Amino acid sequence: MTSVTTARKAALHAIINRTPVPGVHSANGDAPGQVSDYFGINTFGVRQMRSKLPKDVYAKLVSANRHGKKLDVDVAPTVAQAIKEWATSQGVTHFTHWFLPQTGLTAEKHDAFLTFDENKHPIEQFSGAQLIQSEPDASSFPSGGLRATWEARGYTAWNPASPVFIVESGNARTLCIPSVFIGYNGEALDEMTPLLRSSDILSERAIRLLELIGDKGVIRVITTMGPEQEYFLVDRGQFALRPDLVMSGRTLVGAPPPRGQQLEDHYFGGIPERIQACIAEVEHELYKLGVPIVTRHNEVAPSQFEMAPFFEETDIAVDHNQLVMSVLRRVALRHGLQALLHEKPFDGVNGSGKHCNWSMSIISDNALDGVNLLKPGKTPHQNLRFLLFLAAVLKGVHKHAGVLRAGIGTSGNEHRLGANEAPPAIISVFMGSMLTRLIDDMAAGRKASGGADEQLIQLGVAKLPEIERDNTDRNRTSPFAFTGAKFEFRAVGSSQSIAWPITLLNAAVAEALDELSTQLRAELLKTKKPDDAVLKVVRKAFRETTPVRFEGNNYSDEWVKEAAQRGLLNLRRTPEALAQLVTPAARKLLVGLGVLTDAELESRYNVRLERYIKDLLIEMHTLKEIVDTQILPAAFAYLAVLTQSAAEAKSAGIRVIPQLDAANDLGTIVRNARAKRELMAGVLEKAERMHAHPEKAAKLLTSDGAETMGALRAACDAIELSIADDAWPLPKYREMLFPV
Repeated sequence: MTSVTTARKAALHAIINRTPVPGVHSANGDAPGQVSDYFGINTFGVRQMRSKLPKDVYAKLVSANRHGKKLDVDVAPTVAQAIKEWATSQGVTHFTHWFLPQTGLTAEKHDAFLTFDENKHPIEQFSGAQLIQSEPDASSFPSGGLRATWEARGYTAWNPASPVFIVESGNARTLCIPSVFIGYNGEALDEMTPLLRSSDILSERAIRLLELIGDKGVIRVITTMGPEQEYFLVDRGQFALRPDLVMSGRTLVGAPPPRGQQLEDHYFGGIPERIQACIAEVEHELYKLGVPIVTRHNEVAPSQFEMAPFFEETDIAVDHNQLVMSVLRRVALRHGLQALLHEKPFDGVNGSGKHCNWSMSIISDNALDGVNLLKPGKTPHQNLRFLLFLAAVLKGVHKHAGVLRAGIGTSGNEHRLGANEAPPAIISVFMGSMLTRLIDDMAAGRKASGGADEQLIQLGVAKLPEIERDNTDRNRTSPFAFTGAKFEFRAVGSSQSIAWPITLLNAAVAEALDELSTQLRAELLKTKKPDDAVLKVVRKAFRETTPVRFEGNNYSDEWVKEAAQRGLLNLRRTPEALAQLVTPAARKLLVGLGVLTDAELESRYNVRLERYIKDLLIEMHTLKEIVDTQILPAAFAYLAVLTQSAAEAKSAGIRVIPQLDAANDLGTIVRNARAKRELMAGVLEKAERMHAHPEKAAKLLTSDGAETMGALRAACDAIELSIADDAWPLPKYREMLFPV
């Protein structure tokens, strides 16, 4: 019995006696100084190139980024030379095209700058062709049928809008070139390519609508993003003793401790010293990479934390969030910690999300430059424009709620959505009391006498600048909430790449912008004043999207019933959510707009369904192994202790032998656990034989698989609570969540 707990006790001993890791220091041992002094020193973006490039080359680079156009290949050699000189001066020896395959992670293949001249002398070289394109093997990345296993050729292409950067890991420094990833025939194999397409399409549709209402000279409309990242930090030693955390990212067994988060004492509490040292170093590394993290705090669950950045253009924010997750994992290890990004690593306490704060802004050469389209202005026209783009978002979310739900459908998020801390699986929009009254009045036609100017005054639109961030309370139960000048897409999972759900959001809004433009053109033909026409179109959109707006408690049972009456989808399980990607409406949206080809859309569905199946199979295999090799042996060993103790008591003539009752009770629990184990093993075996039928396998796993896993977990947790503490082999919840 003592042998099975040696590792657990050693881990606890190591935590108690651990020497704290000192705070962040630079290479010479000094404190790093002000963040502004070293922010972005490991990046080489457009601003840094200003002093290194000829004026004409720099101008072309800026123009390409500003207008969202391809970079002139003629300037690539000059840009590549400047990048190489900067990188090698920083001690960089290798470069890589850094991209986002459909795994949720990042990928990279390192090549050395080293080459040899005609005299076979070693030199560092980096050409324009090497900067623009590389050719990694594409055969082993998930493609959902776009590529056969034997079709190995794939290409990465530089995305110049996102700055190159240097990653420091161990004693290596590598130049990373943010890139897209495509197949031999141009198929999008990554997460970034569809996002960039959706951004261009949204920009084009938004400009058309702006021109219709008289706003001329807009170069681009960009989306901006500020993703808040939630995560857990636990001791690395305890993590290593939990096969379930190692294999699946979440605990598959574990009895809840007497104290969880019910005292509400962790949220915004003082950050523990060891955690503070880790987070400070994470921030230090991110600042050097130009990632603008500005917020850190304790989250609701014990050992849960959050960090959040300033707003940035969406494709850069996507890259930066990937760096946040990567740096967080890497730096945590230096502090003897493990960063957990799974949406629900611990049952019974809050899970983790990634709240994506999204908006749209104008780029122009006139007074419109920098205007946030989701922020009210100071004139009736500006506020009509605000209401028009607000209507577009509502239309997009209402019409394509199923597609947006599919965008957040993962096995991990399935455990979080609908739980007490997370938005439900029903997609709805929270607008706040002030805007809700305005929208309801407009939709119902109240106070609608006279022309647009008079109606705007009657409706209070002239006072819309008063709508600021704190004008209305937040609704933390809403999956998609207006929080002042932006929408907060709260339902995105903490481990996800935000590229995919935002691609779908961009597409839904772009289609709505197109529909509003069509309606407005028709209305302008029969309405004298443009503002009158805009008001009519907005009123119609608000009326049509009434079902998707909800101001109440999204967690309540009453909302589930009401949502059904409104005709809103309630896609609780991931497979049924993912099926929304291949509906006629989704195909019309994504293929019709040009965000994805039909084959690329089908591949996204297949990749995500296959990932869901694999996740659950890994969890079931891991749970079976834990039960067979750790939990049942621990239970049998403790039963032996009880029976031996009972036998010794009986031979000593003791009449009352409680050990027998305890042994019988535990024996019953163990027998139940073994029965549940057999049931789960049967489902697992059946699912493994269904490779040719992924939809059927997913349906089996999400029903019988999930149910048998839950039942087996309950039986294992009962064993944990029935045997001596020093007989239990796995680190317990109280030890992981409440480190001493």
